[in-house]
Amino acid sequence: MAYGYWKSGKDRDEAVFHLYFRENPFEGGYTIAAGLEEAVHYFESLHFQENDLRFLATVTGNDGRPLFPADFLNHLAQLEFTLDIDAVPEGTVVFPQEPMVRVTGPILQAQIVETALLNMIDFQSLIATKASRVVYAAKGDPVIDFGLRRAQGVDGGLAASRATYIGGCAATSNVLAGATYAIPVKGTHAHSWVMAFDSELESFEKYAELMPNNCLLLVDTYNTLQGVRHAIEIGKRLRARGHELIGIRLDSGDLAYLSNEARKMLDAAGFPKAAIAASNELDEHLITSLKDQGAKIDLWGVGTKLITAYDQPALGGVYKLSAMRPQGGQWRYRIKVSEQAIKTSTPGKLQVRRFDDADMIFDELAGEPSRAIVDPLDPTRRRVIPDGARHRDLLVPVFRRGKRVYEMPSIEEIRARRTAELDHFHPGVKRFVNPHRYPVGLEKGLFELKTRLVLESRGAPV
Repeated sequence: MAYGYWKSGKDRDEAVFHLYFRENPFEGGYTIAAGLEEAVHYFESLHFQENDLRFLATVTGNDGRPLFPADFLNHLAQLEFTLDIDAVPEGTVVFPQEPMVRVTGPILQAQIVETALLNMIDFQSLIATKASRVVYAAKGDPVIDFGLRRAQGVDGGLAASRATYIGGCAATSNVLAGATYAIPVKGTHAHSWVMAFDSELESFEKYAELMPNNCLLLVDTYNTLQGVRHAIEIGKRLRARGHELIGIRLDSGDLAYLSNEARKMLDAAGFPKAAIAASNELDEHLITSLKDQGAKIDLWGVGTKLITAYDQPALGGVYKLSAMRPQGGQWRYRIKVSEQAIKTSTPGKLQVRRFDDADMIFDELAGEPSRAIVDPLDPTRRRVIPDGARHRDLLVPVFRRGKRVYEMPSIEEIRARRTAELDHFHPGVKRFVNPHRYPVGLEKGLFELKTRLVLESRGAPV
């Protein structure tokens, strides 16, 4: 496509693209924006190197001839990216149809970055949202990301661990993610440690001897309650040496029953502060169930179903052209029409304005928006925002003509934003079953423009 734009002389026509998604993941009521930092690093280093161009020169069409001529590859070698990028800051709560990233600039450049942007923003937003749901289910108990071994590859595991921390996890077992992103690292020993010794008690004793200040023992290798008794014995030996048992971990069986029995045993032995950690294919639904059953679990190690977004493997983000103007010309709206209303794109240079209890998507090319909004999927659902209502615009400048103008927040600041954002919304938006649908509407003039363009495209009377 980039070659086609260049060959047809359209490569310097300006375009506006928006990255957004059509439905919240996990049948939930919200999504957490994430992945912008990785996208920023991508844009700051974006250029075609010699080895890139050598590879492109080997790509052929169905006739075996080179697909890209040398003069086009020479153009790419000299290409300097001059895009304007606006984006929703990481940690912000966002909803379907709302642009998370807006890209403005020469269409050749804006088209080239499409796949990379979708990959970075979609994936981390998906995992951050999953993590926030798991953390919400834990109701204040720490959640540890235990997912690297089941993650979608090394790079996927690294990005996912970052996203779980943005979503609210307290730490990760991924030490590389801890080093790369300044995330706290936590972990325990595995069953293989216990099995490497002649007895469970010996394995616990050796572990306590080597790591007296990090002693959380996995008790279910052979017999869980016997393992708890052994952990208590080791706890007493640790205490005699001036240390404390951190706790135990349950990784199989009836976690509700076993955690209650373990709690009784630990308390009776004088270890009321020893934590009970649980793992074993956990997600927000199982954690909620265990909470409802009165499980005595203080710490949740969540792996496979968190790191892989087990029940929905992709966010389904899209990147759509919404306006163009030739060099020296006027902006012209663009719209993608579908038989499915949800797949019809929205024209314009879009911004999202958040009020206290509703979001408005409006077109900056049309000037200051009105106060009326219309549901893009149900035009009978309308409302008028009161005069003087507080608001903020979600898309903020990140790059201007290829130069970064955005100050990158720390990962702790991103986490704090996510906490504040979720606290703002009614609990109904956060529930897992039939969540409340937060109002998001097109500004009335934008809705009318979109309707007119759809009718025109179908040859219907306007």
